[in-house]
Amino acid sequence: MIRHGLPEHVETEDGSPADPPLSAEGHIQAQKMAAWLKDTKIDRLYASPMQRAYQTSLPLAEIKQLEPELNEGVAEYDRHADHYIPVEKLKELDYERWLQLMKGELEDVNFPEFCTSVIQSMEQIVEDNRGRTVAVVCHGGVINIWTAHVLGMELKMFFNPRYTSINRYMAASSGERSIITLNEHSHLTR
Repeated sequence: MIRHGLPEHVETEDGSPADPPLSAEGHIQAQKMAAWLKDTKIDRLYASPMQRAYQTSLPLAEIKQLEPELNEGVAEYDRHADHYIPVEKLKELDYERWLQLMKGELEDVNFPEFCTSVIQSMEQIVEDNRGRTVAVVCHGGVINIWTAHVLGMELKMFFNPRYTSINRYMAASSGERSIITLNEHSHLTR
């Protein structure tokens, strides 16, 4: 699972979903991530349909000669929000809302429904790709929920995946799920 690159800060005036594109820095991060993974075997590439994730997937798609397959189930909890504030910026601007988010207690988000959607979608991706290596370009919330699920923890936001971080998991056909690495981001220092 790969988190998207740094997006623009967007707020709409008409209440429509913000769905921000990548910032200039986000595009650079996506290029660095793709270059880092150029020698990694990837059989299929999935992406959230949100702009920031889809745009992040494109350099990897080009290097791997794969078409990103859009998957609504790995879209972020804020997919319908009329604003997008990066989580680290939210912590600075509205600490109380950030705390609510970390606990999964946002009034305008059905967090249990989001968690169910993420887990079902990821389990379906696993089922559809036995014996394959798959990349899923998605969001910090999605990565948190899947990681908590794999660890058997309470489903909540508990860590901050870096932009374009790579999070590796193994999925056994017997049902076991395990974590290989979390929050790889060495490619950003090159």
